[in-house]
Amino acid sequence: MHAAGSGSDLEQRQQGPGEVHAAHGEQPAPVHVQRRPRVLLAATGSVATIKLAEVAELLLQFADVKVVVTKSASHFVRGQELPLSCRPVLGDDDEWRQWQAVGDPVVHIELRRWADAFVIAPLSANTLAKVANGLCDNLVTCVVRAWDFSKPLLLAPAMNTFMWASPFTEHHLATCRRLGALVVPPVIKQLACGDVGSGAMAAPADVAAACKQQLRAAGFDFELPLEAA
Repeated sequence: MHAAGSGSDLEQRQQGPGEVHAAHGEQPAPVHVQRRPRVLLAATGSVATIKLAEVAELLLQFADVKVVVTKSASHFVRGQELPLSCRPVLGDDDEWRQWQAVGDPVVHIELRRWADAFVIAPLSANTLAKVANGLCDNLVTCVVRAWDFSKPLLLAPAMNTFMWASPFTEHHLATCRRLGALVVPPVIKQLACGDVGSGAMAAPADVAAACKQQLRAAGFDFELPLEAA
């Protein structure tokens, strides 16, 4: 079977905002946003999380970046030298730590408000299933559940070849696309388990390039002087 993940994915989000705005009754993004865009970068439980710092550094070339991780992803974050401007890395323990009373900030809502784009790289099979079904049992999936789909949501799957070829994967990706998400397809290479096949996360440079493309489509003009966010 052919898991959904063709090259046309990068074009779909380009065309998607207008359709998403119409579906949700929202106005298009303003033209020529003259400030630095803000990108929320999330990592979930995949070995590809070892590339988190590289993805963050590439995104920082054109955006301010905050990083959130799931508990499983945190195992692969240890020892990585994440850029100082991306720290602290946020996780489930941060969700309610500072909340004391009604009216205090709730982290997943504040992150949703802050971000102009949301990139989940890598996106594990487990988190893909959660996102497609609206589950929200950790900080990352809570942000997705609260997400404004008139803004870019980019998903970079990473999983074993057999998991990528599963009919569940095609079904879940189709659901995410209908919501307006852009899927940055995985590549064929030797995987962590030793198998060779499709399922490895796209190159960090490709993930960053796709994000920049979608921000440009959303109204950010990278040719103009950008004000601080």
